[in-house]
Amino acid sequence: MIVDTLIHARWIIPVEPESVTYEHHSLVIDSGKIIDLLPTDQAKLKYQGKTTENLENHALLPGLINCHTHAAMTLMRGIADDLPLMDWLQNHIWPLEQKWMSEAFVKDGTDLAIAEMILGGTTCFNDMYFFPDITAGQVIHHGIRATVGMIVIDFPSVWAQNADDYIEKGLALHEQLRHSDLCTTAFAPHAPYTVSDEPLQKIRTLADELELPIHIHVHETLHEVEEATAQSGQRPLQRLHELGLVNPSLIAVHMTQLTDEEISLFAESGAHIVHCPESNLKLASGFCQVAKCLAAGINVALGTDGAASNNDLDMFGEMRTAALLGKAIAADASAIPAMTALRMATINGAKALGLENKCGSLSIGKAADVIAIDLNHLETQPLYCPVSQIVYAASRQQVTDVWVAGKRLLKQRQLTTINVDHLRAKITEWQKRLSN
Repeated sequence: MIVDTLIHARWIIPVEPESVTYEHHSLVIDSGKIIDLLPTDQAKLKYQGKTTENLENHALLPGLINCHTHAAMTLMRGIADDLPLMDWLQNHIWPLEQKWMSEAFVKDGTDLAIAEMILGGTTCFNDMYFFPDITAGQVIHHGIRATVGMIVIDFPSVWAQNADDYIEKGLALHEQLRHSDLCTTAFAPHAPYTVSDEPLQKIRTLADELELPIHIHVHETLHEVEEATAQSGQRPLQRLHELGLVNPSLIAVHMTQLTDEEISLFAESGAHIVHCPESNLKLASGFCQVAKCLAAGINVALGTDGAASNNDLDMFGEMRTAALLGKAIAADASAIPAMTALRMATINGAKALGLENKCGSLSIGKAADVIAIDLNHLETQPLYCPVSQIVYAASRQQVTDVWVAGKRLLKQRQLTTINVDHLRAKITEWQKRLSN
């Protein structure tokens, strides 16, 4: 049988079933989907690939899913480092955005983010930023997968004038993307402290009608929780619960300030958490109690946050930090095993975005979102357990090849849809502008 792509690999780590690693197996891709996964000797007899790859030192994985980004903020990487969250936002980031925000800013910043993510093995991201229509256009142009946030805040910006305007423009984008295979939408109210009750209630109703996720920062810092409690007598999560937003469509980002009662409430709701360990550490925002949340049955995914507060979009780094930090917080070396961290970066992210039937694991019938990692580097030798090496020792520079929906976006470390020299020149111009 002739198929589009046949990949023979030393290891295949499908993520589902959990804790399974296949040696000397092959992945069969046709019409953008995975149609078979079988021993290599059998694959060579059964299939002939229009393109055949022999990856004798590589592990194949599902593409990583970065469940919380502000992609265009790559243009502000390294600006105003080493400051607390609200000082960083109010006195540095927001003034820069007010001065420079435009379609061109979002286009070029998103291109840089997409290039970085593909090079690092990320095949899907969940974004929240201004001009989401521009972000969506670049996602489709470059062939990566994304959920683009229909951002909502109470105050005006260059993108929209008020909450109703944000929602209206978001709904128009949702309609535009209804038939896109690569780009879906989610409501993205920024945070409880920037969105008032009326638009949150409207978003809840629309999300129910359209069956869309709601992506929002929640309990990011102790200051946020204390300020909300002082002003209203309610912790932000309780307010969201009373507004009906704490349900299976909710993707709550950060969640560093949680009581045991809130963890139980959240677990019962079926809502999802996105853990951003490195951004939380850099901004000293606090610690998400990941082990407790997972033990309660909460689906916990991983995100990098924006490159302005991380300062990278490296999901290998997030897996390692999540595993190590989770162990330290739980005072239990077995709290977040390597496979759990890998699941947080793949299938758990797909579940949070409602994409688990399309991506997140190398399963027959799913989209061929696949990455290849060369484990023959000295840094990952000797090799006793591929999953442990990937989480605890490998770097994103060991990703050699990336496919999304069967289309090759990275070939032997070379981007196939992005002109690196052209992009580099644009970023240099933005650096000059933002430095003045």
